[in-house]
Amino acid sequence: MNQSAVRRVNTSVILRALAVSAGPTTLTALAERTTLSRRTIELILDSLLTAGWVAELDRVPTQGCAGRPARRYELRAEHALLAAAQITTETVSAVVADVRGRIVGRAHRPLRSYPDPRASLDDVAALVREALEDAGGSVERLRAGTLASGGAIDDDGVVRRLVHTTRWEGVDLPAELTRRIRVPWFADNDTNLGALGERWRGVAGDHDNVVWAMLGNRAGLGILIRGAVHRGLDGAAGEIIEAVPMRTDSVEDRPVAWLTSPEPERRAVALGRVEAARAGEAGALAEVDEFVAHIATILTTLSWTVAPSLIVLGGGLEDAADVLLPRVREALRAARTPAVELRATGLGRDAALVGAVKLALDRMDTQLFGPPVPSL
Repeated sequence: MNQSAVRRVNTSVILRALAVSAGPTTLTALAERTTLSRRTIELILDSLLTAGWVAELDRVPTQGCAGRPARRYELRAEHALLAAAQITTETVSAVVADVRGRIVGRAHRPLRSYPDPRASLDDVAALVREALEDAGGSVERLRAGTLASGGAIDDDGVVRRLVHTTRWEGVDLPAELTRRIRVPWFADNDTNLGALGERWRGVAGDHDNVVWAMLGNRAGLGILIRGAVHRGLDGAAGEIIEAVPMRTDSVEDRPVAWLTSPEPERRAVALGRVEAARAGEAGALAEVDEFVAHIATILTTLSWTVAPSLIVLGGGLEDAADVLLPRVREALRAARTPAVELRATGLGRDAALVGAVKLALDRMDTQLFGPPVPSL
């Protein structure tokens, strides 16, 4: 390699070392971790300081150590920002995160008209700008974004199918958003991103084969196989709401099933019925038992087909986890399914947004930190 290429690789090595460091790092620690010379590291750090990627912290004396305290550096994670947005039939939410994945800005609003893709994507772009303002950032610092949406979305981010409407079909979500905010955009199904987020920052970090399940008024599955999202043909994997024989809509109008509804009024009704079940009301308990039987039927099929080691219930079901999980576990044991572990999401309503941040980080890894270099 020529000198310019060597410098780019060395810069990548330093950036990645700073990015994975849990706290401020000294020159000595960087030299041990990267095997680069101190002089090379100093030159690269000077350029990264000038570019705004790195901050040099105040020197802190160490008790018992003579001489001048060591210079300390840390990555300025907020130097580059990533956007994530989620669209439902009722609302749009957006967050802005730094390159460590820490959420630093938020915004939320009702959609004007979900059946109108153009207006809805205009709303997404406007809300991302609001989240940037909340983060104290600007579009100039934004490097990429990801949209989480319902429907079968292919590897390129194009909507292939969406239940109950055809107006979104064929919409190239990344291309449309790039026209509105000039950075690279990505898109995926919201349950896929829920699974990805859960494995990254939620309750699924100790499993490779995971299903993130939203079952109720809305239904969908996000599937991870060996840690990677499985989208299937045209992004159809997990879109069980389209699978008529599975009867995913059989409890669509039951109050407890409204736990997953995007409509606040319906969710409030569902939470009220769950609270009544906690209090032992016979009618509410019967409704919960009917809903559990519905969930268990779907998860039994899932246990013998995808056979994940972990199923995570999310999309609003987590708010009734104390009532649902014991009953669903017992129903699966009675059905003699494989010993799949069952947990409630640890990320709540942020699951798809956290997964969207992770997808943007993964897709932009090389652009942000340079080419990965194997450890020597």
